Amino acid sequence: MLRAVLILCLTLVASLPAAAQGFGAMARVLAGDSALGDRGQGAEMTLALTQAVPFRVFSLTGPYRVVVDLRQVSWSGLPADFDGAEAVTGVDTGAAYQPGWSRMVLTLDAPLLPAVAAMQTDPVTGAAEITLRLEPATPEAFAAAAGAPPGTEAGLAARQAAPLVDEISRTDGRLVVVLDPGHGGVDPGAVRGAHHEADLVLTFARELREALRRTGQVEVVMTRDADIFVPLPTRITLARAAGADLFISIHADAVAEGRAQGATVYTLSETASDAASAALAEQHDRADLLEGVDLSGTDDVVADILMDLARVETAPRAAALADTLVAGIDRAGVALHSHPRGAAGFTVLKAADIPSVLLEIGFMSADGDLENLLNPGWRARMQGALVAAILDWAEADAARSALLRQ
Repeated sequence: MLRAVLILCLTLVASLPAAAQGFGAMARVLAGDSALGDRGQGAEMTLALTQAVPFRVFSLTGPYRVVVDLRQVSWSGLPADFDGAEAVTGVDTGAAYQPGWSRMVLTLDAPLLPAVAAMQTDPVTGAAEITLRLEPATPEAFAAAAGAPPGTEAGLAARQAAPLVDEISRTDGRLVVVLDPGHGGVDPGAVRGAHHEADLVLTFARELREALRRTGQVEVVMTRDADIFVPLPTRITLARAAGADLFISIHADAVAEGRAQGATVYTLSETASDAASAALAEQHDRADLLEGVDLSGTDDVVADILMDLARVETAPRAAALADTLVAGIDRAGVALHSHPRGAAGFTVLKAADIPSVLLEIGFMSADGDLENLLNPGWRARMQGALVAAILDWAEADAARSALLRQ
């Protein structure tokens, strides 16, 4: 079962065809391919959309409900006979309280929790299909899992005319940070005894998300909030569709040879800064081969030129972010690797338009690092250092941008 606040945002493939809608356009429901029906003692929903959008799923009590929030969806195409599930007593759609979000509320006659919440995107048309599978749970388990994301109202907002596409924007001034807990699902990452890297970094990312949100200055999107496999290119496109100001991929690897200990921050480079960085990049990118995704193909010449031009601006900002994170961790007295700054060709850092870093919070192969990763007090200290560093970087980055505009 997934935990209560399941925020899964699976989004557009990196390069949509010309006919596909842009990121700002409102998605529409495709009636012919959308349905909600019974599945054993539970239910399964298929929601077909004209384009992929970020989405999140959470559960609520009093009565039992499962809520699906999606970024800008028009419900006009939802078929009248959509709800064919006896386990679902009502389907309500409308706007969420947060500007730019749409909401579907499934009212249940018994406690059911999400077991699968996933999106697939057609690489040719850009159309998307969300699958939500609900399975029986005890009332106690449902109550323990229930809860809306921080700052999210539980109901539907009053119905109003949809805003024009040009009016859909983030106006509250908060920094949008995408946290990417590495690995997941068929790819557990590093394993040491009963501990899996995918689980450890997910716990760390959830805690960091809440620490960032508590500042009131940051909104956080996570590439995964459950033990699921998310392909590396999808993690990048999530960040782009969410309007990310920065992207942090979080890992806690193990090394087979030599000794490695302490935090390390990596940026993108065509050539690795050292042999260890190259080995880590190869290890991370191999994860996609588990799902049959071959990343060996090269982009065409025009795409390469455009991305290189975008990175002229983004690469220095990413380097500044990495340096600020290292300095912040050091100030907090948290152990750093002997060479805390590295560079390698990590696929997950290849968003040309978003400052991106990969953060190794420690190495599971080191006894001391593993103990730290399992220690809530150490994690809180590291997270505090990261929060302060991210805010410092945002302030300095804004100042640099202002100077460039003059």
